[in-house]
Amino acid sequence: MKIYTKTGDTGETSLVGGRRVSKASMRVCAYGDMDELVSYIGLLRCEIPGYDAFLRRVQAVLMTGSAHIASEMENPRLTPFPYTEIEVLEKEIDRLSAQMPPMTSFILPSAPVSAAHCHIARCVCRRSERSCVALDDRRPEVMDVIRYLNRLSDLLFTLGRYQCHANNISEDFWID
Repeated sequence: MKIYTKTGDTGETSLVGGRRVSKASMRVCAYGDMDELVSYIGLLRCEIPGYDAFLRRVQAVLMTGSAHIASEMENPRLTPFPYTEIEVLEKEIDRLSAQMPPMTSFILPSAPVSAAHCHIARCVCRRSERSCVALDDRRPEVMDVIRYLNRLSDLLFTLGRYQCHANNISEDFWID
């Protein structure tokens, strides 16, 4: 199978279900933002020892979510979005938070590199969330994707903080 199809040469692509839309449509931008997030999570898999399996699981959930975002209607052929994965993120946030001192101020992302990458991934995650919200698609599966993205950004923030803690590097608190 060739990687190129030439079907997108005019600036259009197909959604799940087959309808052709502009590559600049809000829906395509939303799942494109999620694709960027999946790639950034891949970088974190390389950066954070011992977190590869957990982050791969996150990537798989995001791919399932992207499929639902790429569809304009319920599609029984799509794997249901695993909304229970939101609890998995919450448990990991709680586990990591219990090992660190409480946050006393806003944080300026900095060293180590893994922490800075977590914060960039968090920003990409928030953009993905905003793009999905902008679709104003109230289907339950899409709402679960939005909830997951919201919680994932919290996890990425916490994981960034934890990288400082685990590497014995003081967090850079913004005090104005």
